[in-house]
Parts: sequence; C-alpha cells; structure tokens
Amino acid sequence: MGPTGSGKSDVAEMVAAKLGAVLVSADAFQVYRGFDIGTNKPNDRSRYELIDICEPPEQFGVGEFLQRCGPILAKAWEGRIPVVVAGGTGLYIRALFEGYADLAGPPDSAVRAELMQRERESGLGALAEELTRLDPDTKVDLANPVRVRRALERIYCPTEPVKVDLPPFNQSKFSLEVEPAGHRALLASRLDAMIDRGWIEEVKMLQGKGIAQNAPAMRAIGYHSWIRYLSKATTLDEAKEEILTLTVQYAKRQRTWLRKEPRLRTLAVEPGSVRSLKAVAASIWTSAAKRDG
Repeated sequence: MGPTGSGKSDVAEMVAAKLGAVLVSADAFQVYRGFDIGTNKPNDRSRYELIDICEPPEQFGVGEFLQRCGPILAKAWEGRIPVVVAGGTGLYIRALFEGYADLAGPPDSAVRAELMQRERESGLGALAEELTRLDPDTKVDLANPVRVRRALERIYCPTEPVKVDLPPFNQSKFSLEVEPAGHRALLASRLDAMIDRGWIEEVKMLQGKGIAQNAPAMRAIGYHSWIRYLSKATTLDEAKEEILTLTVQYAKRQRTWLRKEPRLRTLAVEPGSVRSLKAVAASIWTSAAKRDG
C-alpha cells in the first residue's frame, strides 16, 4: 500500500518476482480498458490480475473486487503460490484482508444497463424522483448519478452480502511512506511525464470513442480536467495545476486512511529513488521468508 506515486507498484513487482508470486491489482480505476496513462497502469499489465477487465461505462466497486479476488486466491493457495496485492484503493484491501462481511454484491447487469439508459434518456432528475418515491427516507446525494443508480439497483435487485473467506495464507501488510514536500515535487514531475507519454491524446481518443463524461471510469483524477482543457474552457497550465492539486489532496486522504489501517507496517522511501525502492523490496521479501520459515 501507499499514497499515489510512492512507488508501490515497482516494489510489488520486485517482491512478486523474487517470491514467484501472483500479482493482484487493488486499484479502482486500473480495471477500465483505455484509461491507461491517467491511471498509471504498469508497463507489463500481463503480470497482474484485475487490470483491464471492465469497459468504461461499467460500475466496479468493492463488492465486485471481492468476488473477483476469491477464485484468484483459491487457485494460488491450491498451487501453494504466494500472492502480492498492490494498490492505492484502501477500501479494497481493507475489505479483503479484514474480513468485511456486510458488503452488497454486484447487481444484475441488465438492471444496471437499464438504469443507465433511462438516465441518458430522461435525465438524473427522473431517477432521483423515482428513488425518493420508492425510499422516502433515503440519505443518498440526489445530485450524484452513481449513488442514485446504485440505490435503485439495491431496491430493484437486492443481492446477498459478499464475503471472501481467505485461504490461510500468512499475511503481512506494508505501506510506503514518502515525505510530503518531496512527494509533491515527485507528483509534479510524474504529471509532466504522463503528459509527454500522451495523456491528453488518450483523453481525445476516449472522447472519439463516445465515452460519456459521467461514465464511472471518468471519475479517475485528471480526465475531466483534460476534457475542459480540450474544450478550451481552461489553459494547459490551469489544467495541470488543477490535476496536481487534486492528486496531492488524494495522496493526503490516502495517508489519513493508512494511519488507521490495521496490522500495517510502514516503510520510509526516498521520493523517486530506485535504490530506496529496491531496499524496501528486499526488506519485504526477507520478512516474508522469515515468516514462512
């Protein structure tokens, strides 16, 4: 685990290579096809499970993540293969490792598709009115289309709670810690590199494919900022500053989350230092080897 840009994917890949482990991505947006540069997908996605498994209009949340993880972990355990889970979506990892049992499973795909079609045709207001009629006491933000649709999905298609019974792996959780001031500079440099790699062109491509601005995948940081830039609503510098600010704020929220994460061992890393990341990876696999005897 670790805040965005801390190097956790690099460390996870080093550890997995050393241990011969299965790599599982626990990232809420790397599941979406086509959203590559902006979500910082790894260079070799074939090494990972749960990357590029959804189309941009599909909903994917913690319930879907848990259901997908179950068979992966069971197969690894059967083959006595270690597993390395890596990602920045703290809820996914906490739900998997701490045994949350009260999470709703994914609804019927036909119900979800119907609600999305009705929103396109009649607007969010019609769905919000329907929700308040069916559930007058709802506490859902009626201006949030995702929350409104999910609330209606739960009404029309109640599902059994999702629970993943983890195989009896020895478990360890590690988090990379980066000094905030140095981290901001690293994130700014990373943003420039993402632009050089073609992030703006990626957004153009997605627009050309007709991906709606309210598609779940579009909630990833930066995509709406680039859409406004491409429509000439902002300048390049304004879009960059907005994305950097949102990213730094996200990293701060991740740090807050990690401070409350159970059974977490924190490891300090130097911003952007490959040598530091290699040292942390060595510490992790040494710890794993000792624990496994």
